[in-house]
Amino acid sequence: MPGIEPDGSPPTLPLAGLNILVTRPAHQAEHLCQLIEQAGGGALRFPVIEILPARDTARLETLIDALDGFEIAIFISANAVEHGLALLNARRKLPASLRLAAIGRSTAAALRDSLDREPDICPAERFDSEALLALDEMQEVRGKHIVIFRGEGGREVLAETLRARGATVEYADVYRRACPTADAGVLQGEAIDLITITSGEGLCNLLDMAGATGSAWLREHQLVVLNARLAGIAHELGFVHPAVVAAKASDDALVAAMVSWRAEH
Repeated sequence: MPGIEPDGSPPTLPLAGLNILVTRPAHQAEHLCQLIEQAGGGALRFPVIEILPARDTARLETLIDALDGFEIAIFISANAVEHGLALLNARRKLPASLRLAAIGRSTAAALRDSLDREPDICPAERFDSEALLALDEMQEVRGKHIVIFRGEGGREVLAETLRARGATVEYADVYRRACPTADAGVLQGEAIDLITITSGEGLCNLLDMAGATGSAWLREHQLVVLNARLAGIAHELGFVHPAVVAAKASDDALVAAMVSWRAEH
């Protein structure tokens, strides 16, 4: 239980008085918003990515029908789990011999909730393609057939590296991302202390949605991001302050990074 202040008043919550912009897709933002609000902050919901169904379902159906010929299925995100399993369950059962790999904790949780089983392969610390590729299970893949469930136009490093190691890799693009039509210029009427960013595409969308004037205003704000790669993108896009980087790619780590930043400022 938290203690009390020396003057006998209730303790001040660590994010009290801070207004924080949450840019996750609408259906994935609530947990982070709840954590922010529990820490005393104000969560301003402003999705910068919209998740839509995949365009080419005919190719997906062919690939799903051929899953018995694959040894490993990699799921890039919780969205990949949701949309991929919906398409799969409409046609067949998941092959019992297929090993499942998750890029990170939230993806693993989505697989657990949907299939009532743990992924066979998942990083324990960093949650990105590089961390997955560093696992022992992903080293000796020569001759293996691997399918990657993802959104259209994702990063290529995972497939490129696995192919270089001798695997045959296919993409199952089970959803697509779009930029919402909302005008981010309206944010200039809000008092915003921190902006959370969870993808490079989302950061670019935010600037595009704000226009020239609004994007200049946004670049003056402090970003809190999931990993060092996003911090580099923010720097390249001209953000004034170095981004605060979460220790892990999770909502809890994002909030912990905000609390640390607050303590220093």
